[in-house]
Amino acid sequence: MSQTQVAVAAPAERPGRVLEGPPAGSPWPASARAGTGGELLVGGVGLAEAADRFGTPLYVLDEDEVRTRARAYRSALPQAQVLYAAKAFLCSAMADWIAEEGLGLDVCSAGELRLAAATGFPPQRILLHGNAKSPEELRLARRLRVGRIVIDGLAEIPRLAALAIADTPQRVLVRVLPGIAAGHHAAVRTGVDGQKFGFGIAGGDAAEAVGRVLAQPSLELAGLHCHLGSQITEVEPYLTALDRLVRLLAEIRDRHGVELPELDLGGGHGVRYRPGEEELDLADFAARVAGHLAARCAEHGLSVPRLLVEPGRAIAAPAAVALYRVLSVKHGADGRTFAAVDGGMSDNPRPALYGSSYAVRLVGRVSGAPPAVIDVVGRHCEAGDVLVHAAELPADLRAGDLLAVPAAGAYQLSMASGYNLVGRPAVVAVRDGRARLLIRRETVEDFQAREVGR
Repeated sequence: MSQTQVAVAAPAERPGRVLEGPPAGSPWPASARAGTGGELLVGGVGLAEAADRFGTPLYVLDEDEVRTRARAYRSALPQAQVLYAAKAFLCSAMADWIAEEGLGLDVCSAGELRLAAATGFPPQRILLHGNAKSPEELRLARRLRVGRIVIDGLAEIPRLAALAIADTPQRVLVRVLPGIAAGHHAAVRTGVDGQKFGFGIAGGDAAEAVGRVLAQPSLELAGLHCHLGSQITEVEPYLTALDRLVRLLAEIRDRHGVELPELDLGGGHGVRYRPGEEELDLADFAARVAGHLAARCAEHGLSVPRLLVEPGRAIAAPAAVALYRVLSVKHGADGRTFAAVDGGMSDNPRPALYGSSYAVRLVGRVSGAPPAVIDVVGRHCEAGDVLVHAAELPADLRAGDLLAVPAAGAYQLSMASGYNLVGRPAVVAVRDGRARLLIRRETVEDFQAREVGR
């Protein structure tokens, strides 16, 4: 059985019967059901039907999957504040769902902040961070009265202090580097020394930043922040980070006489992109982190700070499926087969950037052909525009077929580009058998609208 082709049960022999959902270890949304005629339903909506109605490429976002995963975090970490990392994927509907489920929002640009504000997201539940915040972004955050701002550079301290006033101080966190390498690719390991984020604990940079913040009466130092990386599937790196962060909290208490009430461990929680892959066990993470934090604080005579976590991918990625229409199938002289689709690196740059791997499945028809090894490639003028390497798909794959790629909800559309002026895909939300358009397809008229002369 192919890991890339088969992710839910095969269609039933009895017409009209809908089978059970995906098996354990599957990257598909929990609502995924195989129907008749090769159809695959998500949120009760057939993917082939959605592709026919809204066109392709298309991103199908399961609202219940988003909400269920948000609730799982609140349930697993009832004493913590959970903030959804907007950089994974944000639109107005997503902001609404996150707000309604009681999560906060972690933003890192004026654009994300403005969109959240426009939806009415509670500003006290918003955290702003980023390594290069502009003066305009800091002014906007202060005007909107966001709950927390993460200090990521020394220049931000006087700049932000000048915007705040002593009788309404701005709560801030200082981002520190615990010196831990974690994450699936070097480009996303953000907890190590020698890179652009935060202040290193080793060498005293973090201690200096803390001292400068405490010297500003218009800033209230709420705690420390760190983010180790992305697609982390083991709990141990977070425990090691806690060891170093709690030690720093004790040093701050001993030097300045203050105990900081918050500790933000960031996100980076890994998910499955292919059947059988490892993902971070949320229950295990919650239990071990809480216990470890309490034990380390007891060793240092500290009160246990409130924990903050920032999952993004773990909420958004498994909730969406990307749909592509095959445009051509080419058989190379070296025996390789390429299926070119109507999307590619403009809507999913992750394979080209990080070598990321995905599952893929034929939907909309039943094939009795044996499996063949096929590279699913994009339509862009780059040899590296390959969406799925060495996928096992039916040997009779042909132009017009529909392919579905799961775990498509994070860092795809949020990182999408206008390469070749193809335009970004539409996004459809599904729930209870109904589909509604959230984001329309980008057109050449949208590109032209930005032009002001010729």
